[in-house]
Amino acid sequence: MTKQIPQNYTDANFDVNQQNINDDEIDLRELFSVIWQGKWLIVAVTSVFAIGSVLFALSQPNTYKSEALLSPADSEQGGGGLAALAGQFGGLASMAGINLGGGGGVDKTQMAIEVAKSRKFTSEFIKKHNILPDLMAVDSWNMVDNSITYNAELFDPSANKWLREVKAPFKPEPSMQEAYKEFSKLISINTDKETGMVKVSIEHLSPSVAQQWVKWLVEDINLEMKQRDVTEAQRSTAFLENQIAQTNVADIRTILYQLIEEQTKTIMFAEVREEYVFKTIDPALVPEEKAGPKRALICVLGTMLGGMLAVMIVLIRHFVRKEN
Repeated sequence: MTKQIPQNYTDANFDVNQQNINDDEIDLRELFSVIWQGKWLIVAVTSVFAIGSVLFALSQPNTYKSEALLSPADSEQGGGGLAALAGQFGGLASMAGINLGGGGGVDKTQMAIEVAKSRKFTSEFIKKHNILPDLMAVDSWNMVDNSITYNAELFDPSANKWLREVKAPFKPEPSMQEAYKEFSKLISINTDKETGMVKVSIEHLSPSVAQQWVKWLVEDINLEMKQRDVTEAQRSTAFLENQIAQTNVADIRTILYQLIEEQTKTIMFAEVREEYVFKTIDPALVPEEKAGPKRALICVLGTMLGGMLAVMIVLIRHFVRKEN
């Protein structure tokens, strides 16, 4: 049996829905009306933010980015004799800590990138080249004579003394942990997934400093990876020679001699090749154009922030008054 809905009920329901629609329209009109009434406040706040963002953008010093394009060096150690020995003598070689290839290992290029980003390498890099003042205390760069001005409250270059005032556990001279955090903001190492090329870049107030640091970084990471492989090969050779002295089985001695031969090749390869992990395709240059700051973007974002904040102030003020 179909239940009949009273006509007066449907009419009342229709009137309620229509009233809700009208209320929404009234609220929307009221919203625009409130914004229009507060237009001068919005204009004033937005103008203040716009002027402030312009002054802030102009006060920021220029930064310059120098970058180098690198190609992973072909690892001759991974092929030829070592590849041929990998399947037969992998177990014996692993006892000596020798990597004969055959998959499952860490890519040497990726390892070099991670080493370059590591705290240990960064700390040694900063100490080796004595770049802590240029990293932590630079105030400005003079284009005329290519000189750097240091912040007088942080560092005295004439006395080579740190003057900054900090609370414990920090000291006037920045720690390597502080230096690492700051250096990590300036350096960028990216790998192109399609070509495999590696781009190393550093951004600094001084273009010549940025170029020099990139050059040093490439040299040092090649040297670091070379020394690691040479040290590993020397230790492996010492182990194999000890094993030869302890066995009289001719076949095993032959195998051990072959492994020593391959480690000797590794050492020879490392010693004769300066660009051990990365070959420089496009060396770092002293940049002529600034990389930052993006002053136009700062001004636009500052103005937009001021406009949104002003609208929020007007609306909040209106609804607070309305409730009271």
